[in-house]
Amino acid sequence: MKIFVSGKRKTSIARAVLTDGGGKITINKKDYRNLQIFDKLKIEEPLRIAESILGKIKFDVAINVGGGGEKGQVEATRLALAKAISEFAKSKELTNAFLDYDRNMLIADVRRKETCKPGDSKARKKRQSSKR
Repeated sequence: MKIFVSGKRKTSIARAVLTDGGGKITINKKDYRNLQIFDKLKIEEPLRIAESILGKIKFDVAINVGGGGEKGQVEATRLALAKAISEFAKSKELTNAFLDYDRNMLIADVRRKETCKPGDSKARKKRQSSKR
């Protein structure tokens, strides 16, 4: 059984493929445990919630992530992983646990960078006006 899902955050896009297996999770063909401590903990949040409800994890997840910055990629990865686990388990209890913990666990954050306005240098900055 294969499950394909994607997660987005800012300009980062993570595509996850969940298959039956023994609990191996790779991000861009590397083990996720090699990340910085806070990034690793952020990615482990859906896994910990799923283990508390489902028990031992019996699937492998391969995630490809690109675009944006490091933290945006971590958030996109977390979203894709949570979506994949939720679709794999098909458990209303697990979905509710994800949403109770954090709304952004299953719902993408749609905020994007504000565009530059014509005649100005930045999105909000205006030209300096001459008083004299």
